[in-house]
Amino acid sequence: MSNFIAAFVVLIGFFLLMSIGYLVKRKAVAGSCGGLGALGIEKACDCDDPCDKRKARMAEQERKEKLAQNRII
Repeated sequence: MSNFIAAFVVLIGFFLLMSIGYLVKRKAVAGSCGGLGALGIEKACDCDDPCDKRKARMAEQERKEKLAQNRII
């Protein structure tokens, strides 16, 4: 039981240190590798043809970009 309590206290201590670091720097915890974007990969899968949901999102994004580009005001 004392091992559990000691591990819990250490875990809470790390959470407190991370929260203090966030409050001081105002920067969220980030990964070390930068994710798939650092590797030049735009999507998580290697398929040639995107799925229907991704096609719909891409079409909506293109539509918004065109509307913003052709905006009069």
